[in-house]
Amino acid sequence: MTAGSRPSHSSRIARLSRAAALTAAVCALALPGTARAVPTLPVPFGAEATRAALAHYSDTVSSPPGANDWNCRPDAGHPEPVVLLHGYTAGQAGNWQTLAPLLANTGYCVYSLTYGLGAAADPATPGGEKVRVSAERDVAPFVDRVLGATGAERVQLVGHSMGTVVARYYIEVLGGAGRVGRSVNITPLNDGTDVLGAATMTDLAEDLGVAGQVERAALALGSTPGGNDLLRGSGLMTELRSGDPYPASVDYTFLMTRYDELVVPYTSGMGPAAPNITNIVVQDRCPGALFEHFTAASDPVVAQYVLAALDPVSGASIDCAGRPRNS
Repeated sequence: MTAGSRPSHSSRIARLSRAAALTAAVCALALPGTARAVPTLPVPFGAEATRAALAHYSDTVSSPPGANDWNCRPDAGHPEPVVLLHGYTAGQAGNWQTLAPLLANTGYCVYSLTYGLGAAADPATPGGEKVRVSAERDVAPFVDRVLGATGAERVQLVGHSMGTVVARYYIEVLGGAGRVGRSVNITPLNDGTDVLGAATMTDLAEDLGVAGQVERAALALGSTPGGNDLLRGSGLMTELRSGDPYPASVDYTFLMTRYDELVVPYTSGMGPAAPNITNIVVQDRCPGALFEHFTAASDPVVAQYVLAALDPVSGASIDCAGRPRNS
């Protein structure tokens, strides 16, 4: 444009459009009570997810990508924040490299913690404390903090492995049912596990009157009180059965894999038949989904089921050969 000439009509419109867009973006960020605008985060699957998980496996401090933004405010489409509960021995950063960024990309306010540290046998093991201690000391106040920060009335829980048992204890024993709308459970242990015959050996020890000696020996060899809680027939499993299991106010989804090498048998993850309970063996619909226990939380088919369970109305459809949206 030459000196003294007036800008063209089209260039003025372009500048005004850019200014309006910038103003709208600033106003949107300034509005209270709205979900924050987040960039699209990378969501790893497969070998990439495994590498990311292993890099953080011993990390008990860091949050996974997309989690623990305490300025996040739920929007109308995702009114309940999601709290992620990791599995035994894997902290939050190691367990949720896939689902935390995926849920954040989808528009949820996402929160996670590492619970259960400080067990006498191994203070550095996530989940090493008894499930009761983990749920009461760590998870219950964390949920309260999330509700206070977001202004939400309820959260949605997503647990993996031991996290599914901690979720049940919080909901069913500690009175958390009023604070939880949905509980989505990956490789759950509703009846405990008999991995490597451990539960069977414990039953035999009780019959022989040497259960105390066997438990002390197991702890000396690296077991923890939290790990022992997961065995079929443990006092913790008995307590869950005798309380108010699966209250009707909470919608439960249980996601199982036929190739689970740690939940033995994998059908231990089944909840009872009830209107508020959905049991899914992923291979019943997607026989080519070959994930096992550890990789369940980073499997793309499982991720689709998680999105669908959290939002049954507009959640994900299941593509056995595809990846979830926003990934």
